[in-house]
Amino acid sequence: MIVKASAESLASAAKAASKAGSPPVHLWNPPFCGDLDMRIARDGTWFYLGTPIGRFELVKLFSSIIRKDGEDYFLVTPVEKVGIQVDDAPFVAVDFEAAGGVLTFETNVGDTVEAGPEHPIRVERDPETGEPSPYVHIRANLEALIDRKSFYRLVEIGETEAVEGTDWFGLRSHGAFFPIIPAAELG
Repeated sequence: MIVKASAESLASAAKAASKAGSPPVHLWNPPFCGDLDMRIARDGTWFYLGTPIGRFELVKLFSSIIRKDGEDYFLVTPVEKVGIQVDDAPFVAVDFEAAGGVLTFETNVGDTVEAGPEHPIRVERDPETGEPSPYVHIRANLEALIDRKSFYRLVEIGETEAVEGTDWFGLRSHGAFFPIIPAAELG
């Protein structure tokens, strides 16, 4: 089922809920109202009815009420829950800062997170091409795809460490080591 007129009600409810800080979407369990014609592209662009959402404030608002249950993504308010499509990850890490042994990432919607045990970095590699797709955990069940320019900068500051008897090239933040690729596979 497609819900056609719910984007406005979601925005209104999200705005009301965010006045007290980050909305507690993990605590809300409203009824499922169907799917909304909304999609987040791999590059972080939000689309509604096939058209990019051009207002950053609206994207930021919607991003505050996104939740992932299993493999599905939803926009959730206290009174409604609608399904949306996410091509890869709901956020893109567009920049980072390395200072004092901590990697701090900034997303396309202005959120920041310090990588560490609570916010791990992981890398998936395409089985056919070997191309890496790096991610950092943002909140709850949600990740950000680390953009290419940031990933290249991260690789420049990476280090090698033994993990379960194998040397891995990876990143360190908040004392945690995040393996990227076996050191033997580095060119």
